[in-house]
Amino acid sequence: MRKSASAVWALFWLLLAAALPLGAQQDGIAFFESQVRPVLESNCLVCHNDKLRSSGLSVLSREALLQGGNRGPAVVPGNSSASVLVKAVEYDGDLKMPPTGQLPAESITILTKWVEQGAPWGEAEVTQAGESAGPRHWSFRPIQRPDPPRVGRPEWVRTPIDSFILARLEKEGLAPSAEAGRATLIRRLSLDLLGLTPSPAEVAEFVADTRPDAYERLVDRLLASPHYGERWGRHWLDIARYADSNGYNIDGPREIWKYRDWVIDALNRDLPFNEFTIEQLAGDLLPNPTKEQIVATGFHRNTLLNLEGGIDFEQYRVEAVVDRVSTTGAAFLGLTLGCARCHDHKFDPISQREFYQFYAFFNNIDELSGEFEDREGRARAYEPILEFGTPDEFAQREITRRQIALLEKELEEYEKSLLARLTDWTNSLTTEQRGKLKPEALVVLENPPAEFNVFQTDALKGAFAAADLGYKQRVDGIRALRGASPDIVTTMVMRELPKPRQAYIHLNGDFLRKGIDVNPETLAVLPPLPKAEGAYPTRLDLARWLVSADSPLTPRVTVNRVWQRYFGRGIVATEEDFGTQGSPPSHPELLDWLASEFMARGWSLKELHRLIVTSATYRQSSVQRDELTKADPGNRLLGRQNRLRLEAEVVRDAALVASGLLTPKVGGPSVFPPQPEGAGRVTQIDRKWTADTDEDRYRRGMYTHFWRSSPHPGLMVFDAPDSTTACTRRNRSNTPLQALTLLNDEAYSEFAQGLGRRVLREVQGDEAARVRYAFQVCVAREPKPQEQKKLEEFLARQLDDFQTYPGAAKEIVSGPVPEGVTTPELAAWSAVSRVLLNLDEFITRE
Repeated sequence: MRKSASAVWALFWLLLAAALPLGAQQDGIAFFESQVRPVLESNCLVCHNDKLRSSGLSVLSREALLQGGNRGPAVVPGNSSASVLVKAVEYDGDLKMPPTGQLPAESITILTKWVEQGAPWGEAEVTQAGESAGPRHWSFRPIQRPDPPRVGRPEWVRTPIDSFILARLEKEGLAPSAEAGRATLIRRLSLDLLGLTPSPAEVAEFVADTRPDAYERLVDRLLASPHYGERWGRHWLDIARYADSNGYNIDGPREIWKYRDWVIDALNRDLPFNEFTIEQLAGDLLPNPTKEQIVATGFHRNTLLNLEGGIDFEQYRVEAVVDRVSTTGAAFLGLTLGCARCHDHKFDPISQREFYQFYAFFNNIDELSGEFEDREGRARAYEPILEFGTPDEFAQREITRRQIALLEKELEEYEKSLLARLTDWTNSLTTEQRGKLKPEALVVLENPPAEFNVFQTDALKGAFAAADLGYKQRVDGIRALRGASPDIVTTMVMRELPKPRQAYIHLNGDFLRKGIDVNPETLAVLPPLPKAEGAYPTRLDLARWLVSADSPLTPRVTVNRVWQRYFGRGIVATEEDFGTQGSPPSHPELLDWLASEFMARGWSLKELHRLIVTSATYRQSSVQRDELTKADPGNRLLGRQNRLRLEAEVVRDAALVASGLLTPKVGGPSVFPPQPEGAGRVTQIDRKWTADTDEDRYRRGMYTHFWRSSPHPGLMVFDAPDSTTACTRRNRSNTPLQALTLLNDEAYSEFAQGLGRRVLREVQGDEAARVRYAFQVCVAREPKPQEQKKLEEFLARQLDDFQTYPGAAKEIVSGPVPEGVTTPELAAWSAVSRVLLNLDEFITRE
């Protein structure tokens, strides 16, 4: 039987591919997967698929392209000039594709190069548009639990993690690094698990502990600390975009610190991550939810909120819902769902319709439930809140509200009487009295009273009322009652509307342009959402779907993000993007083993932490080795540990610990440590910042009050996120401002003096012993002889200068001077302390 031309071509290229070296085949397939597939899916698939074969063509498979459509084969492998596909995208002839506009030159080059390579293809078809064609990209495939590989040095292996790492190193002819010293290990562990540095006594105790399980005992002790929840809670708050204000220009304050407390507590009690997820996304929809489960829903109350005058509230409600979709995608799926808001995703199999189906899950949240009056009597809109008052406080508030209502009614009647006396008052004003009026009232008085309009009358009425003793007394009375009303703690939570809003596609992302109606549904490329027949899917269904046993993304994304915290980069470097444009995993088998082990251990984060930090991989030295740097400059193979600059809050915390000033209290409202004067003037409203003077002045950095429009400069200079969107990985910059902050900022000057007092108080003896102790406090090791010598010489010079110029010492020292210590001594030791707190090693985790 005679074969068709396309079949002959297919057979020819199949035989040719078989004859190619394996590496060349793999390179071609990799090029197709990373470059070609996204172009076909984003630009061709909508019209050219198995269900809608426009012009008879489908691009779902290589065979379909070789078969072609009404114009014959779309692709002639190895001959781009004869390929209809290439001619069409080049607009060469009467066929111009896509009809909406020519592709970028880069995309045309990619398709041309691919055809010239012989049109290599991966194992699977291109994903079917609008329906599940099964998982194609590696991250969409089911998690498979691989067996740890065999290695040549099994004695190095402490956990299965090490087998995967070592096998890859051995494949490249590399060896892992030696274990870090014990002092380095305890400092590393303390910073990673608690965000705090160990004391010299703790370091000495661990170094001297010869028990074979001493390291494991240390890990367990740190994981049991209440400060563990603070450290890892701060990581999660980045993703939750936590802040103490609403954002936008006015950036009003909000009360939601109870959510922060919930995160800390949930992590400390090792709430399984699947429950951790469900309670944050849909705790209010659980059967008989507890108060704490409702508090957890503050996760999606951290969106920005615009209550400025003249806004279209629906526009900003939509923006909040879009943010919830994007944040959910980033936090749990590692996908850029927000890219499909205005059109089908350019690279991943996510259609615009699917975006708004996902959007529909969050479209039914009650955004505003009423109004209240603040302490100044101004009307404010508020979102659903949960209150934490005692029965007596609620009763007292109700009594106060009734009294205020009576006084307000009386005030309303009194205002009417003022209006009747307004003309007489206006005519009786003396020149001196007129001079005291506000400009808007003076302008009104230029016209005869008979010509006053309603706005001018109101302006005069306000001026008259401000001058009237009876009116003022009735107003000071209402304000006094408001001031006496109990200050009940609240937190913002989610609440579902009684009747769901109908969701629809926003054409081009514009909420005013309605497309077709959509209902809640998940992504077709992932396992389907289980739902009862006829039931309307809810956020609770979505939350359970995200952490279901067959979810391929949430476990991978979660373990990858934890891994990233320990090594500075995830197994998937693009931790926010597990889609086709993201980086492939450096150790794919390890990623799947960790994900499966995470679920097998009941989604326990503490078990995951213990597994990683007890591995030989984690315990390696971070010292660079020439042969490793040459073969693997980015340390992707993890032949050593990575040195990591401490995060903004931990820089502060480490200095607080060293100074001996740290207030170890866990949880509670945000606090106001010192910040540079005038830092709040950069915004529309000058945010007055009154620094705390009690123990709150020395709380951990994560409790610092965070204004979105004017964040604390001490946090931002060390790359804290701005909390407007979910942050899955912080930048690590190196700027002169960081050094200047550590040297000159008011808070760090206090910390330096605190460290100086601590050294003088805790160490009796010569200055050399004190230098060694101060060094140990800051970096957990003994100084080298040269370091010791330089610090002693610096101390001697400073002491000589301050003894010579005692006035300069008094300018530096603030607060009490320890008994038996002179002001010049404390000033000199404060100077030494500033040097130590500014060391690169001090703000670095080895």
